[in-house]
Amino acid sequence: MAHKFHIPVLGLGYSVDTPLKVARYGIASVMSIVDDELVERMRKLHTEQNNETYVPIPKSGTEHRVKRICAYLNLVKRLVDEQFEALKAQPFEPGSDICRYFELLPDSSQLKQGYDLMMDYPADDRKLIFQNVLRNSMTKGAIDVNIMAKVDKMNFDSDGEYLGDEHTDALEALKGFVESDLESSVVLSAGMNPHLYSYLETFPDFFPDAHGKLRKKVILKVSDFRSAFIQAKFLAKKGIWVSEFRVESGLNCGGHAFATEGYLLGPILEEFKQKKPEMITELTGLYQQALETKGISLASAPKQNLSVQGGIGTASENAFLLEYYELDATGWGSPFLLVPEVTNVDDATLTELAHADESDYYLSASSPLGILFNNFKRSSAESQRLERLAKGRPGSPCTKKYLVTNTEFTEQPICTASREYQNLKIKQIQSLQLPEEEYREQFDSITQKICLCEGLCSSTYLKNGINKPKENIAVAICPGPNLAYFSKIYSLDEMVKHIYGKLDLLDKIKRPQLFIKELNLYIDYLQTDLQNNLKDLNDKKRKQLTKFKAQLQEGIAYYKDLFAQWPEQPAHIIEQWFDELTASESALEATLIG
Repeated sequence: MAHKFHIPVLGLGYSVDTPLKVARYGIASVMSIVDDELVERMRKLHTEQNNETYVPIPKSGTEHRVKRICAYLNLVKRLVDEQFEALKAQPFEPGSDICRYFELLPDSSQLKQGYDLMMDYPADDRKLIFQNVLRNSMTKGAIDVNIMAKVDKMNFDSDGEYLGDEHTDALEALKGFVESDLESSVVLSAGMNPHLYSYLETFPDFFPDAHGKLRKKVILKVSDFRSAFIQAKFLAKKGIWVSEFRVESGLNCGGHAFATEGYLLGPILEEFKQKKPEMITELTGLYQQALETKGISLASAPKQNLSVQGGIGTASENAFLLEYYELDATGWGSPFLLVPEVTNVDDATLTELAHADESDYYLSASSPLGILFNNFKRSSAESQRLERLAKGRPGSPCTKKYLVTNTEFTEQPICTASREYQNLKIKQIQSLQLPEEEYREQFDSITQKICLCEGLCSSTYLKNGINKPKENIAVAICPGPNLAYFSKIYSLDEMVKHIYGKLDLLDKIKRPQLFIKELNLYIDYLQTDLQNNLKDLNDKKRKQLTKFKAQLQEGIAYYKDLFAQWPEQPAHIIEQWFDELTASESALEATLIG
């Protein structure tokens, strides 16, 4: 692995072709593959940009989603392979892509040190031999894919007949990945889906070959140790190995926010650090036993990596997390939204992001999935939502139907962001003759939802000039709150240098420390939850909130000990952290739960 960071999935479209921009430099990234319309249009774009003939895969065909996803992934792999081979063949001249490959590496990398040494060599045969050694040591960045496990809509034919359990959205996306030429990982996120997890077992590519190699790997995005262990055991019993846990902050992240019950990132990583050896031992036993029933013998389990993502903002934080918690990598997502050569952010949205402040980022109920969603106040999707409300036409036309989950009014599920659902729900609450305040609260709750299926793709279409006539171009974007502190448009080189401490993009920017920021987000979350339930605070809810508060208090105690031993930090920085921690502790103590 050339780099010790990766670029996580960013919405539906923001990182859908990021491997084509960074994989040749050894940087791993993740693409969403839930939207077959998006990947088909991107396949057309990149096929034609490479002067090749595009052959469309129509929606009418059998398993068209599987075929579209597979074809796009094959194209991306082939193009990345071609880019990489072309890069390796370049001469080591200043300004060349092969020099850029090595110059992006951290100074601690043996490969980078070897490159620096080679560049100082006199131009002779030894230098050429050294260059070939370096070329043979280069590796591409992983081309991984993401599937939100619970976004698994059932599909029906034109006559309304159910197509069967193996033709739900998540399962077809997985099959498209498996049938592709990629030898990489599927990142499963958004909780456990037994239906999908069991489907993994039907594909030989997830089992080790005679040399113990896995052609396709599984990565789980998790928010705490307990859920990670439960999911990994479920899979191990089926002979499926979890090659990596990607621990994501419950609230200090982009996209959907899966808040824990008050468990903070530091204590969660500490639990992984302390319990990982014991977990691997148990998982290995289950895994080997399951493989034996399939006639596969394995002396030892494959390696299991651990990484973290969500809210990391400085090289110091990055280095500390890697070293102290014995991590294999970190994930840097939202900051790359300000790197146009890496992600698909249209010019208008990019300008808004670059000039935004903390107040523009908020935790919302905008997602039709009913899961908290990190939103951006300046997005054109939010502006469109308010305009539609003002015109008395709440909700969105529902064309893609990936997030249809509600059967309150219809036999087949519909989306809570749709015009159909919102009109039906508003009529229902109008008939109840509620008090004005209660009616307004319910009305606002109904109409908060926005269309993510289109909104999270619009920016990609706009940036690449492939939006269709009359197509909705309102952009939904879901950065983590950490993006508020990055206030310019950056190059790939600048962002990578920032991650490795060669450049400080946040110099003189006032920004809370990573763990304290997350703590404050959780305190705000607790206070909001308490406020929302104040009128009807039953014993069950009171106990849940009390336990939540107690977990935050335990987290604060943990951070007091951690900050006291934090290495290589100036005394005034540690003092500042303790002051911020004390202020947070006071705010939490002032939060009284009945």
